[in-house]
Amino acid sequence: MPVADPGLPWLLDYPAAAARTGLVVAAQADTMPVVAWVGAVPEGGLDPAMVAAVTDRTWPCALLPEHATRWFGRPGLSGHRLGRSGGHPAAGRDWSAHFRPAGVDRRDSQVCIEGVDQVAGLALTTEIEAVPGGAIRGRHTLTNTGPQPYVVDSLELVFPLPADAVETLDFTGRQMYERVPQRRFIADGLWLREGRRGHTGHDSATVLVAGTAGFGFGHGRVWGVHVAWSGNTVHRVERAASGLTTIGGGELLLPGEITLDSGQSYTTPWVFVAAAADGLDGLAAMFHGYLRSLPAHPRPPRPVNLNVWEAVTFDHDLGRLTALADIAADLGVERYVLDDGWFHARRDDTAGLGDWWVDETVWPDGLHPLVDHVRSRGMQFGLWFEPEMVNPDSDLYRAHPDWILSTGDRVPALQRDQLVLDLTRPEVAGYLLDRMDTLLSEYDISYVKWDHNRALVDAGSGPRSGAPAVHGQTLAAYALLDELRRRHPAVEWESCASGGGRVDLGILERAERIWVSDMTDALARQSIQRWTGQLVPPEYSGAHVSAPVAHQTGRHLPLALRAGTALFGHFGIEWDLTTADEASLAELAGWVRLYKTHRALIHSGRVTRADAPDGTALMHGVVAADRGAALMSYVQLDEPIHTQAVALRVPGLDPARRYRVTDVTPEDSLPVRAERPTLPDAGVSGAVLGEIGVPIPVQRPHTVLILFIQPT
Repeated sequence: MPVADPGLPWLLDYPAAAARTGLVVAAQADTMPVVAWVGAVPEGGLDPAMVAAVTDRTWPCALLPEHATRWFGRPGLSGHRLGRSGGHPAAGRDWSAHFRPAGVDRRDSQVCIEGVDQVAGLALTTEIEAVPGGAIRGRHTLTNTGPQPYVVDSLELVFPLPADAVETLDFTGRQMYERVPQRRFIADGLWLREGRRGHTGHDSATVLVAGTAGFGFGHGRVWGVHVAWSGNTVHRVERAASGLTTIGGGELLLPGEITLDSGQSYTTPWVFVAAAADGLDGLAAMFHGYLRSLPAHPRPPRPVNLNVWEAVTFDHDLGRLTALADIAADLGVERYVLDDGWFHARRDDTAGLGDWWVDETVWPDGLHPLVDHVRSRGMQFGLWFEPEMVNPDSDLYRAHPDWILSTGDRVPALQRDQLVLDLTRPEVAGYLLDRMDTLLSEYDISYVKWDHNRALVDAGSGPRSGAPAVHGQTLAAYALLDELRRRHPAVEWESCASGGGRVDLGILERAERIWVSDMTDALARQSIQRWTGQLVPPEYSGAHVSAPVAHQTGRHLPLALRAGTALFGHFGIEWDLTTADEASLAELAGWVRLYKTHRALIHSGRVTRADAPDGTALMHGVVAADRGAALMSYVQLDEPIHTQAVALRVPGLDPARRYRVTDVTPEDSLPVRAERPTLPDAGVSGAVLGEIGVPIPVQRPHTVLILFIQPT
């Protein structure tokens, strides 16, 4: 089939973005088109013909690398056909595909590339599009055109990197210690990050970044890949012996999970690639820009939350809960969230999951008295669910023990006394939809915290004889949430998975908030929130002021550090306020007012981050999109090594404009004898603030300073 004239080579990018990623695709004899270049588009743009002319295509890189084209690295497609033919084996045929171009359809910032392998009986469609914010995303669809089933073992997108991309950054972690950065130099061979937990995972790679040597927040050329999927994933960087380096990813498929009958297709998740010439902050801005373009982007202003979990856990008492509501309302809280423990037989975490009706022994009049009281105090009401899980000690499991994910007759190992419901069964999804819809219809609920507290082990489906079902489970969870969103468009949804275990662009296309981590110790939270921001902007990132002594670590931390940490996210409170004294409540009210004053800027500006030279302090903040203002934070983590003032630089302001810098840290939150920065009354230029910065005198450990920058 002849190729429709694609006008190759051409440059794909998003012209409306101030900073954007570009991708040049060029023709290749008798093979699929190849990526000649992907990178940051400079001001003024690029001529794709010139780019293609100067790129080395000795070892060309297709979006789907194929063994048949002498690609000896990890193939883009791994699979084989089932069925005996002429005495040949029942498996292992058509394992080496060689697609030929069959058509290219390009429209503005989108392209669809068609390929066929008539011998193997396969067809390939590759979609690429430039998205708002400046990133590019792509996905493959593989169709079985042969008469016998075809097993897809893996299907991944890759993009080429230049030779000076020599170092990588990705993330690992665990519950309450998410998004821990790790760096390594690229060597020959494959760096493969696999997520096998059935959800994104606390140890997820999150964003796999490659860049020039020593790249940082504000410098270096960087390329980042993210797989927008809430199930199992693969992120990969590979350097061949030739020196060609590629970066990419896709869904991790379990054995036999995707088997295509004749005419059936499998579509990969979207794989995002972004490139920036100004370091990690430039890369983050592209992902933030994309999320801010989505219909599900949270509606401003982001209300101050109170979540009662750390205050009461399972001890639900109407008098105590209404007392918390009254104190919260007086502080300026705008949303009250009742966490775990409200439903049938839920007195601890060993029972009740799956029985989604209000426990009549604790709530004889239902939740109405609490909801009505909260609403009468001018606050929204939110409620916790964990729809995908079930306790063996529940009415639901006793009635339907076959409704769980399992590989057959064996019950999977318990985790947190939980098993996983098989949402791929229509009767299971229908039950959950009915129960949640009923509660959301009966009560005036504005917000749902959707939790997911265990990994998927032995995640097979009974109707498929125990065959793996993580792919289907992920799609079914999306479908359930999508239908609930359709029925209840005024409800806001939070993605929580034992904290930050489900943080990805797939879930964030249908949720307005994530719970960044179950760790509420502010000192630990500084790093977790800092690196979560590589993908997620502040308005999505739930960040709460916890109790003076963090129950996870036992550390006693000042309110300034706790509140200053929560300020640069979606601000909330996770503290038994009935135990706070009047001075603490007054100080907290000051931080609530500060958040309300600046939340529009925090939740729309470009994030900027920096480290103190001696590593004992962190600096971060946001700069308005129009460069008219900024809000910056200086956090002293430990005793400084040196006594020289640290420069807090504010990049991104108008260099020719004059700005006034104001210390807006609430007065009650500064430690005794704290030295505030000296700020010129007449203001300074954006150029000076960006290059030289504001000198921050030596601060005591656990001190937070908040500076507001506005035009004079």
